[in-house]
Amino acid sequence: MDAPDHRRGWLLMSTEGGSLYDDRLGIEYPYDSNVQNYKRLKQGDPIALWDGEQLLGISVIEDITSEAGTKTLYRCPECGRTRPNPPSTKNPQFRCSRPTCRKSFDTPVIETVEVTRYAAVYDAGWTSLDSLVNRDEIRPFLLKSASFNAIRELDWTAFENLLAAKGARRALGRIAARVPDLSYRLPTEPQIELAHGFNQSIVRVRRGQREFRRHILASQGSRCAFTGDAPPNALEAGHLYSYAQLGEHVEYGGLMLRRDIHRLFDDGLLSVEPTRLRIDVAPDLSTYPQYAALHDRELMTELRTGQAEWLDRHWQEHREASGFHRV
Repeated sequence: MDAPDHRRGWLLMSTEGGSLYDDRLGIEYPYDSNVQNYKRLKQGDPIALWDGEQLLGISVIEDITSEAGTKTLYRCPECGRTRPNPPSTKNPQFRCSRPTCRKSFDTPVIETVEVTRYAAVYDAGWTSLDSLVNRDEIRPFLLKSASFNAIRELDWTAFENLLAAKGARRALGRIAARVPDLSYRLPTEPQIELAHGFNQSIVRVRRGQREFRRHILASQGSRCAFTGDAPPNALEAGHLYSYAQLGEHVEYGGLMLRRDIHRLFDDGLLSVEPTRLRIDVAPDLSTYPQYAALHDRELMTELRTGQAEWLDRHWQEHREASGFHRV
């Protein structure tokens, strides 16, 4: 493991909907054995996603899956470099990106190779920080600033200082609660309080999160318990308890929740009044019409006894203890 004063993290190029990698932003990041640094990504590594110009969000790798596959490579006919600049309207269309070559050509050399395809799953800890940090602000934290790879190493300890200064402490807290063998604290004392009312501590990565999601999705369907039907890729399996404290998945300890609803529930801004099983919207959130409209509504799914009990505990922690629920 890296020394406490320098923790490794990764800057991943997101090309959602593009032709290079079809990653699903906020859920998983695909790459293959032909990509630089592919061997170095590990479960528990913190990551930042960007589009080449702006930060998109941060998370931590919960799981890495792999399978055999193939990949089509496009090479410069002069030097063999596999990444010519994208086609343009100019003639010739392509130009080699290698500084010592720069050959222009109409037709690249096409080669199909066998690769191992990987997917780094990170949805459980994902927080969108769209445009919070720009390209020029990210560059100083790259350990190899001249690199143009899709997977680039970050000085995460220094990078999180920047994020904390820009107000992203809650996002950093979610990562801290999921990073294994944590040996550093969030920047600046004293320790901050995390969403479920516990101090930052050493916890485990969420092993089995994908299976937990499949279980909840199969029993509840493609529906957010608070807002109703939604596409599966907009839904997350939300724990009704602090996973970081309990450290295990409970059969009836979760609900499918829309991604924004999940974050607000974790933070205690949305809760469920346990007697009537109706949604309670915290005052801080009631100024937003789309969330204010949820107040006092019934849930959109039937609850198991275990789920109702966990919601009762959530209510006690975030409403009775704080005293800010509405009637």
